[in-house]
Amino acid sequence: MAGTAGAVLRLVAVLLCLLVAVSPRCAGETNLKSPQDIQVYAVNTNFTLRWNYTGDGTNVTFSAQYRCFDDLQTNKPEWRELSGCQNVSHTECDFSSALTAYYDMHQLRVRAERREDKSPWSDVFEMIPYEIAEIGPPEIALQSINGAIKIKVSPPEANQDRKMWLNPLRFKYNVVIWENSSNVGEVRNQNILPIDVIDGLAPETTYCLKVQATVPLDYQEGLFSPIHCIKTTRKVNDLLCPTNVRVFALNMKFYLLWNNHYKEHVNYTVQYLIGFLKSLYDDYSSKWQNVRGCEGITNMKCNLSSVINPTSAFHYFRVQAMNEYNKSCFSKDVKVDPLVTNEIGPPDVKVDISDVLLHIQISSPGGAESENMRDFYDLSYQILYWKNSSDNEEVKMKETKQTIATISDLTPSTLYCVKVQALSKAYNKSSDFSKEECIGTPGDKSLPLIVLATFVAALIVVLIVASLVIFFMYQAYNKIKYMFFPSCQTPLNIEGFGGQLFSSPYVPAAEEPVEICYIIENSITEVNQIDLKDDRHSKESSRDSGNYSSDNISESKGSEEILEEDLL
Repeated sequence: MAGTAGAVLRLVAVLLCLLVAVSPRCAGETNLKSPQDIQVYAVNTNFTLRWNYTGDGTNVTFSAQYRCFDDLQTNKPEWRELSGCQNVSHTECDFSSALTAYYDMHQLRVRAERREDKSPWSDVFEMIPYEIAEIGPPEIALQSINGAIKIKVSPPEANQDRKMWLNPLRFKYNVVIWENSSNVGEVRNQNILPIDVIDGLAPETTYCLKVQATVPLDYQEGLFSPIHCIKTTRKVNDLLCPTNVRVFALNMKFYLLWNNHYKEHVNYTVQYLIGFLKSLYDDYSSKWQNVRGCEGITNMKCNLSSVINPTSAFHYFRVQAMNEYNKSCFSKDVKVDPLVTNEIGPPDVKVDISDVLLHIQISSPGGAESENMRDFYDLSYQILYWKNSSDNEEVKMKETKQTIATISDLTPSTLYCVKVQALSKAYNKSSDFSKEECIGTPGDKSLPLIVLATFVAALIVVLIVASLVIFFMYQAYNKIKYMFFPSCQTPLNIEGFGGQLFSSPYVPAAEEPVEICYIIENSITEVNQIDLKDDRHSKESSRDSGNYSSDNISESKGSEEILEEDLL
């Protein structure tokens, strides 16, 4: 018996080993495959988890887990069961109730289950709920009034406690409207406010529309609302009602203009509404106010300076007409955003020339009253200048942010013309060009300097040559005068004895006469009065001549002794 029992145990062991060899479960494996292509679809705060499963789905259920990474956590969070996604038989589940931290990182994973058999976990799917969520459709209410459609829009999640979009004022609304007929009509697409009027429609016609919420700052576009249809009424033709209401704005001066087909005496009142009130979802019909100075006026023009200034927010304006008996409807609202609506006028320009530089002085558009426009618009100036000649001269351009500009490399003796345009790149605006200003450049100064230098050099040469000629002529004149008209004359006391002297035997007759000058000493005292006078006269004449003979001193002394003997 013992041997038989041992044989049975050995057989059972062999069978068990065979079962282990053929059964993956005995080897620690499973026939279930992991889910694939995990995706999350979110609209507002509604989240749906979806996946694909390619294995045998008989009696298979799915369960999901998630973990949230809070910025304040330091440790890695644990996996937790995802509420709404446990033991589901379909390949999707709604887990909206499980999420509350819409701005934190979440990880999700899914696995397949069949009784105790479980597949490996799928790949992890990561998401930030706010980034993948779509904007849901808004709710709308329609009303037909005087041939137009009044629409009121409620923001997505308007009636929900849990909100993905915390600031509904960020929403902008786009409406698509078309005529509901068998013919394919025009489809209009336009932006609207939360409470707005869609006009320009055919009377007594059915229109259908749908509305979409967007967040332009985040480049998000939401889902369209369900389609709503409504029939317009017949429009009442009110002759009193102002038409063609428009704004004329130049250099921060704003005027509201309009037309009226009523020919009788009419008074007008202009009203304004602060712009942001229309962005709210509340009724603003009681918030309109009268414009000061435009109450009961008769002309069709209103100065808006009491309401609009460069730093003010945008406003809406409308006009109502009144005669002796009735009040008209209000005109269509006109939006005025000061820096956007305003147009920039041409700047004032002054030009001046110094040497070969053209100086341009630019005044801000609108003059001193609108000086702040330069700062609000961050103005720059485009300067065009050209030679004003019969030829087609090239127009040159210079751009500057300063109000004083200088242009060089000008041609002398040329007429230049300048015009300036103001630009605002921030607002994509430009003014008309200023009036052309022309000014001539002075002539070339190098030529007069050359002429002057040449003249001075020639004058100096002429003066030098003239001086030399005069000098040589003077020298020649002195020589000739000295030769033919000597300046030394015979003294008077000698002239009286001329006969005796030349008859003296001491002077050879054949010898040529020599001009001799004498000095009579004062030691001769025994001379009559007349002779002394003649003697003095002779001395003076001798000094004046300055010429003394030194050719023959012995002869002079001899002549002097003979003269003294004769006097004695």
